[in-house]
Amino acid sequence: MSLKKVHFMLTAFRDGFQSVYGARVFSRDYLPVVEFAARECGIQHFEAGGGAMFQSPFFYSRENAFDVMDAFRQAAGPEADLQTLARGISVVALKAQPREVIRLHARLFKKHGMTTIRNFDALNDVQNLIESGKSIKEAGLNHEVAVTMMELPPGCSGAHDVPFYEAVLRRILDEGVPFDSVAFKDASGTSCPRKVHDTILMARRLLGGKIKLVFHSHDTAGTGSLTYQAAIEGGANQVDVSIAPVSGGTCQPDLLTLWHALRGTDYTLDIDLAKIIRLGEMLKQAMKDYFLPPEATRVEPLIPLFPMPGGALTANTQMLRDNGLMDRYPDVIAAMGEAVRKGGFGTSVTPVSQFYFQQAFNNVMFGPWKKIAEGYGRMVLGYFGRTPIPPDPEVVRLASEELKLPPTTDHLAMLEQDAKRGLAAARAALEKEGLPVTDENLFIVASCEDKGVGFLKGHGALGVRKNQPAAEAAPAERPAPEGPAFYEVLVNDRVFKVEINDDMALVNGVSYRVGVKEEAAPAKAIGLGPGTPVTSQLPGLVLRIEKQVGATLNAGDRILVLESMKMETAIVSPVAGTLAALHVRQGEQVPIGKVLAVVR
Repeated sequence: MSLKKVHFMLTAFRDGFQSVYGARVFSRDYLPVVEFAARECGIQHFEAGGGAMFQSPFFYSRENAFDVMDAFRQAAGPEADLQTLARGISVVALKAQPREVIRLHARLFKKHGMTTIRNFDALNDVQNLIESGKSIKEAGLNHEVAVTMMELPPGCSGAHDVPFYEAVLRRILDEGVPFDSVAFKDASGTSCPRKVHDTILMARRLLGGKIKLVFHSHDTAGTGSLTYQAAIEGGANQVDVSIAPVSGGTCQPDLLTLWHALRGTDYTLDIDLAKIIRLGEMLKQAMKDYFLPPEATRVEPLIPLFPMPGGALTANTQMLRDNGLMDRYPDVIAAMGEAVRKGGFGTSVTPVSQFYFQQAFNNVMFGPWKKIAEGYGRMVLGYFGRTPIPPDPEVVRLASEELKLPPTTDHLAMLEQDAKRGLAAARAALEKEGLPVTDENLFIVASCEDKGVGFLKGHGALGVRKNQPAAEAAPAERPAPEGPAFYEVLVNDRVFKVEINDDMALVNGVSYRVGVKEEAAPAKAIGLGPGTPVTSQLPGLVLRIEKQVGATLNAGDRILVLESMKMETAIVSPVAGTLAALHVRQGEQVPIGKVLAVVR
C-alpha cells in the first residue's frame, strides 16, 4: 500500500524566529540557509514574512521588511510558495487599519514576491476577514483563511469547541469570503488532540475533498506531534513544521520529530533525511550567536490553564528581562487565566494574546483591575469586533470609564477609521520629514507609525540579542545614523541598554560620563524649593515628552509617555502647578520608582 504524502510548510524563518528570538534577527544570517533548504533539500513552501516579521526588521534590525522579502524570494527561487501571515483588518500592524491600507498591504506583498497570505482574526469575527480576504484575492495572491483555536481555561465554556468552529466556518461560507485553502491555527498549542481531529473531520465533511485543510500549532504544552497526527488522521492535507534550534517548545513541532512520529502509519512527509539533518546543522550554526531564552525550548505543562502563544511567550519574557521583572513572570502568567475568562474568549493569538498579557501584567503590577490596558479595554468595548461571548460587564464598565469610550456594537470594518492611521496622514508625515512618498513608505508609516518614520530617517533602533558585548552594526548597505549609538549588552542573562553620545553613556536609564567617576544625569529644573515628585510605577522607555519645564499643569495633565510591554502608559501630574523639573529624556529606559519629574 502506498503511503499518503502529507504536505508541510517550513515555518522556521518566520514563526520559529518569532517564537524564540522575538523576530529580532538579521536576514543576512539566515538567508543562506533558506537557499540550501530550497535548492538542496527541495523544500518549496516557506513562511517568509508577515506577522511580527514585518514590524521587527524596522523596530530592531535596521532592515526594511520589503527588502527582506525580495531577498527571501531570490534565495528560495522563483517556484517556491512564499507565505505570509496577516491579522485580518489589522494586517501586519497591531491596530485596525482602514480599507485603503488593507488593500495596499495585499498589493505590496504581491509586488515583493509573496504568493500566499494566511489571514486570521483573533476574535473569529468573520466580518474582519471579508475586506482583507477580497483584497488578497484581487491582488492575485492565494488566500488561506484561518479559524483560530485554543483550549479554554478549566471551568469555562461557550466557545472553542467543535460546534463553535463549525459556526465560524459556516459564516465564512455564508459571507462569501473568497479563499483557496482553510487553516486551523492554534497559536498557544493548547487544543486537545481529540478536538483537533474532530474539528478537521467536521471541516472536511463541510467543505468536501478538494479544499486544502491546514493545521498549525505549537509544542508549548508538549502535545504538538499528537495534535498533528490527529489533524492528519482527520483529513488535513498540510501541517506546519520547523527545524532546530527553532522547533519544539514554543515553536512548531520539529520536522524530523513528526517524520519519526508518522513511521509505521499510512502517512509520510517524504523527505531526504540526510539533507534535512544537514539543514538543521546549518541553521544551528547560523543562529549560534543569538541569545536563546531557556523557556523557548521547554514544554510548559501549565500552558493549557493560561493559554500563552509560543510566539508571544518569549517576546514577553524578553521584555520582562529587559525591564528587570523576570521574577514576576509566574505571577503574570497565572493572572492570564482571569484576563481570558473575563475578556470574552478571543483566541490567544496576536494581538489578543498581547492584550491578555498586558492586562495580566497590569493586574499584577497595579492591583487586580485597577488599570485597564488600552488594547484589552478596546477589545472588551467592541472596537476590534465581536468577541465569541460577551465580556464581563464589570470589566466593560471599568474599561469604558478609564478609556473614556462607550461600548459599541457597530462593526469596526463599517466605522470611520482614525485618520491618524490612513494613507493621507502617512503621506503628510513623509512630506513633513522630506522623505520619498512611495507606496512602500506609505505602508511602513501607516503600519509602524512613529517608529516607521524614525527608521526611514535612519534612526532605527538596534535590538538584536546576541551573546556578545554589543549588537552587530547595521548592514553595510544601511550606514549607521549620525548622533547617539545604541547597543544592547547581555551580562548574566540580563540585558543592558546602552546609549553612547559624545562623552556620555546612558545605561538602563543611568547616566555616566565616559572615563570619569560615575555621575548622575543633571535634571532640567527651574527655581528652588520643594515640589511633588512624579515617579514611575513601572519600568519602561520614555517614548515621548509632552510638556517642557515651565509648563503650567492641571492635575491629570500628561507630562510624558512611557512604553512598557508594548503598552503606552501616560505619566500625569498628580497636582496642579508648574513643571519644575524633568529628570529624564526621550529614549531613556527608566526603572520602577524613578523620579521622572517634579511639579510645584
